[in-house]
Amino acid sequence: MEPEQSAQRWQTIEVSPEERHEMISVAAYYLAEQRGFLPGHAETDWQQAVLAIDQMLASMYRHGVSREDYQRAGLKNALRLWLD
Repeated sequence: MEPEQSAQRWQTIEVSPEERHEMISVAAYYLAEQRGFLPGHAETDWQQAVLAIDQMLASMYRHGVSREDYQRAGLKNALRLWLD
């Protein structure tokens, strides 16, 4: 592996459990917002958010996306950009 590739791999996004939980919370909020905050869907929103965040993080890892790239895009846009 070239030194430049190694440095890029080191910068690939990794999140703590707390950061992942926060991402899921925000994603669940966006899902509820899309539904107009109709009651009775909180569990479904949460489960869908878990799947979306885990897929996004896996996709970002596969593509070598850095924390800086993620922070520049923001979570809402990151979900759109890096979901396969």
